Amino acid sequence: MAKKSKKQQQPGGTPATVALTTAGVDFTVHSYDHDPAHPSYGEEAAEAMGVSPDRVFKTLVADVDGTLTVAVVPVAGQLDLKALASAVGGKRATMADPTLAERTTGYVRGGISPLGQRKRLPTVLDESASSHPTICVSAGRRGLEVELAPEDLAKLTEAVLAQVSRA
Repeated sequence: MAKKSKKQQQPGGTPATVALTTAGVDFTVHSYDHDPAHPSYGEEAAEAMGVSPDRVFKTLVADVDGTLTVAVVPVAGQLDLKALASAVGGKRATMADPTLAERTTGYVRGGISPLGQRKRLPTVLDESASSHPTICVSAGRRGLEVELAPEDLAKLTEAVLAQVSRA
């Protein structure tokens, strides 16, 4: 596992790392060799980095009453669609079409980051993130994660903090 130092922008950075660097936020980039055969992007990231799955968060895109909405939840849990809808004042949520999610965010599935998206979407960060000094989220491509303080992630994405995951 290669590790880059905080706030260091490398050539070929992703929109997520560029957004973090521009904002002056402390972060660490973790890279690993992505295995296309692995059944779960998030679990693969946790295993490859040697980080507990409750500190690695996946970025999911849902449709809440016709509005694409980002949910950032621990890979150890599942997204509660009802709770997500409620967190943003909606009535009904379904998972977004993967092609639409990719086109809207500018990232590929398995590499969607809550940061640096092509179009800023309403974002909900699972409140469990607050119990960790740092969490890991996708840095914008498969095999690349960024570790940062949950408060920084919430601030940069203008996220609502709510319980939107379940075990």
